[in-house]
Amino acid sequence: MFQKQLLEKLQSELPKGTSLNEAIATALDISYDAAHRRTSCKSKFSLDESVILAKYYNLSLDQLFENTEKHIIAVEKTKSIRNEEELKNYFEDSFTSLSPLLNQKNCHILYSAKDIPLFYTLENNLLSRFKIYVWLKLLDSSMDSKDFESFSLRVQTIASAKALGQLYKNLNTTEIWDTTTINSTLKQIHFYNQAGLVSNTTALQLCNDLKKLIITISEQVKPNNDSYFFYYNELLLMNNNVLVSTPDRQSLFVPFTILSYYQSSDKTTCRQAEAFLKKQLQSSKLLNTAGEKEKLTFFNKIYSKINALYQLIKATQVLDFE
Repeated sequence: MFQKQLLEKLQSELPKGTSLNEAIATALDISYDAAHRRTSCKSKFSLDESVILAKYYNLSLDQLFENTEKHIIAVEKTKSIRNEEELKNYFEDSFTSLSPLLNQKNCHILYSAKDIPLFYTLENNLLSRFKIYVWLKLLDSSMDSKDFESFSLRVQTIASAKALGQLYKNLNTTEIWDTTTINSTLKQIHFYNQAGLVSNTTALQLCNDLKKLIITISEQVKPNNDSYFFYYNELLLMNNNVLVSTPDRQSLFVPFTILSYYQSSDKTTCRQAEAFLKKQLQSSKLLNTAGEKEKLTFFNKIYSKINALYQLIKATQVLDFE
């Protein structure tokens, strides 16, 4: 019964004109005749073969059983991060997971940005090092007393982070922001500066680097940019969901902890997520075409927040009576 359901599900997911025998032979690396024996049910799939097929063609095995509830789906979860080595592994695993999707022609990313998208802060610069410092401070107990000035990263960690960040460049991307998208980064700079773990000089430089990043992003927001669409939504509470769409599949990434996420390629779930996000786009302003005034108003609010923190740190530095 299970084999029949698996074959039917696989056949329904394959592009028209694709041979079921060839699809199975390719995924399992077996001969055409061996594949035919399985499609004719003369031979049964082993458990390992079923799992390989499911992974290769993004099938959910649990949904093949008749008693499975339609609202239950199978998801993958990234591994826990507790130190720099595991963070490096996270960057590498994310790169391995995303590369086959993002390197496909006509790939598109829809990013609901509660925080500045992760990919923007994976460069070999001060701001990126600070963001990684914050993540490890929250995840690695050995970092409790370490200040930012004495914090350093291994070359391998920097390289894996930068490789992941590079994936996001030159893609067809739609981002949904609010003026609060920048808040968490500002709070992190302020918090660790107040805690004495980031010097005033470094905190001021972080504000400058953050402003430069926002300027770089704003320069992409223009009418003739057909690969980058920037939406401003005042009502939607963003949650850092990311929907990756290619001509033959979709994958939804939902935050789990600080960096960890759940990933699902369930077609129904991805379609529902896409419909929800597209509905939010309808109530958002596309700043690419909204006009210069709308664009300047939005980004000036962002710059004002950065400038306010900059002036606060500078004033604290001048008025330090102790």
